[in-house]
Amino acid sequence: MTLGLIAGNGRFPFLLLDAARAQGFSVVVAAIREETDPEIDHRAAGDERIKVYWLSLGELSRLIEVFHKEGVTAAVMAGQVKHKQIFSSIRPDWRLTKLLLNLRTRSTDALLGAVAKVLGDEGIELISSTSFLEPLLAQEGVLTERAPDEEECKNIEYGLGVARALAGFDIGQTVVVAAQACVAVEAMEGTDAAIERGGSLMRSLEDSAEGSAAAEPSVLARKLTIVKIAKPNQDMRFDVPVIGLPTIETMIRAGASCLSIEAGRTLLFDREALVKKASEAGIAIVAARR
Repeated sequence: MTLGLIAGNGRFPFLLLDAARAQGFSVVVAAIREETDPEIDHRAAGDERIKVYWLSLGELSRLIEVFHKEGVTAAVMAGQVKHKQIFSSIRPDWRLTKLLLNLRTRSTDALLGAVAKVLGDEGIELISSTSFLEPLLAQEGVLTERAPDEEECKNIEYGLGVARALAGFDIGQTVVVAAQACVAVEAMEGTDAAIERGGSLMRSLEDSAEGSAAAEPSVLARKLTIVKIAKPNQDMRFDVPVIGLPTIETMIRAGASCLSIEAGRTLLFDREALVKKASEAGIAIVAARR
């Protein structure tokens, strides 16, 4: 069987490509010029089971043509495609233009759901990427050497309420919390950028307090807790929550001490290295079923 792989950025497409090959699939990669790592060409070199086609993000018609040409009847999406690209200078083809004009909202779910329907109408079923990467889903429990402390547990409880509301509107899936107050929420910029913004804001508050001799210590002058959840009706075919080493590195730079994720619905890349780095930095990671 030939599998179509719509490849976004990051390591996700490479992990899925390896998993699909290990299961005996031939893979046709639709690499997005604006997002996909060029390393995908090197990964495919010399392997007759892999073909790579480079497409612009706006070329929905060409994507369908490529899949039809290669006999693809099932495809997966793997890797982030930044939502803000839709508002960039990229020019959508006639098919994508028609799709965008018919959308009531341009949320991630609405946009990708509409793309999935178009593919389905063309005989190309979009399937869940987790069907290939199920072992990478976070298991329930504390993943690091230490569990969240009392203050972090309070932050998680508060953050979950905010994150559920945020995810329910398909705005983002991550909330940055300190002292049971919302410091930052994720929107189009993505998880790591939201964490960086939260860290920057905390540093500015602390610098402001230190700069005033009469100032009292800020009640928010403490480490951050990150809460990331799946959407209430998460479609596991796309936009699956992912945590990797870059997120832990971003947390360290931001001064974050705790990460709460959703068990069974969050992919962990480089799990062993990720947990080791977090533990060495004193970061607690906990996965729970919501």
